[in-house]
Amino acid sequence: MLDQQVRLIVDRQVRAAPRLTPAGERILAAASTLFYEQGIRTVGVDAIAAAADVTKKTLYDRFGSKDRLIAAYLEERDRAWHLFLDEQLTARQPATPEDVILALFAALTDWLAGSRNGCGFINASVELAAPDHPAMPVIVGQKRWMRSEFEAQARAAGLADPGELADRLLLLHEGALVSYRVAAMTEAPAVAARAAADLLAGWPRV
Repeated sequence: MLDQQVRLIVDRQVRAAPRLTPAGERILAAASTLFYEQGIRTVGVDAIAAAADVTKKTLYDRFGSKDRLIAAYLEERDRAWHLFLDEQLTARQPATPEDVILALFAALTDWLAGSRNGCGFINASVELAAPDHPAMPVIVGQKRWMRSEFEAQARAAGLADPGELADRLLLLHEGALVSYRVAAMTEAPAVAARAAADLLAGWPRV
């Protein structure tokens, strides 16, 4: 990942990818596709095992339960998201903290390209209402990191009340994801990026 002092500031605490057997890798890949495309609750372990060409016993041997497999799916998606952000920032070469914030918004357009289903974390949070579900810390951690990064970049830029600004930026960012999925608003990421640019341009400095 990129040097956090150059691009990103807040420790991402992304879990390292687990060491899986070939069967485990197939199970996680199949589950990731099915969960994202069809929904977590509608996909059963039978369908995942069949797609991965393994038995249900193998699935349970590798992951313990469907709930733990869901958590593994979201952890893998979190790793992919942060790797994607690194690639985006490398390509965009932001020169200021404000540029980093806007790059995080611009990345949404490419991240969602070709997908109708929006944010896998938001989708999962709707389906997994129980706060003690093993996947919830992954979901909450991913969103808290986004807000913390917005705040840290705003503080680095010398913008006033960085916490309030971070709250507003997160609402724009997550609102774009929800609108893209629920309202079929394909331009939502671009609209949110423009709104974020306007917000930053008019925000007072310390």
